[in-house]
Amino acid sequence: MHASIDTIIFDLGGVLIDWNPDYLYRHLIPDTERRRYFFDNVCTHDWNVEQDAGRPLVEATELLVRDWPDWEPEIRAFYERWEEMLGGVLPETVELLRELRDQGRHRLLALTNWSAETFPVALERYEFLHWFEGIVVSGDEKTRKPFPDIYQILLDRYQVAPSHAVFIDDSLKNVQGAEALGIHGIHFQHAEQLRAALAR
Repeated sequence: MHASIDTIIFDLGGVLIDWNPDYLYRHLIPDTERRRYFFDNVCTHDWNVEQDAGRPLVEATELLVRDWPDWEPEIRAFYERWEEMLGGVLPETVELLRELRDQGRHRLLALTNWSAETFPVALERYEFLHWFEGIVVSGDEKTRKPFPDIYQILLDRYQVAPSHAVFIDDSLKNVQGAEALGIHGIHFQHAEQLRAALAR
């Protein structure tokens, strides 16, 4: 890795942790078309990221139940059974993180879009989350990627020089958000691609 890089910042979901609502909803809504309708119109991505940015889960749930009463059981299941959406870890990326930790050459930080109310579940479940020097959780900060302020929070809190850091995320928009502040970005595809990118 380039000598000037001293800090590696990981996203969590989609990079180290396998999270997918389908793990739960393929059982709750077996019909593929109905399930697609549900995610496109009811529990949408835009709705979910508001919880990542700090909106309380109860408030978010009641908002949808009011607007979509016919889907109430499915809506309430989103957070009542949220843990069933966790599919485990992405082992090859976790192994790469372990190697970086053991080498001790770089500071390891994490920056995640995650509800403050559900993140403690992940902290308890995944030991490797405790390998990081620090984790910035969007729900705690009341903002989220790709907005500039959340990257700046991490940079300021841990005194990171942007040009000496690399940020890894499976969302291209989030990578571009980091790059806009001068942080080197890697758009995560899979562990071997990440290993090669870090080597470059």
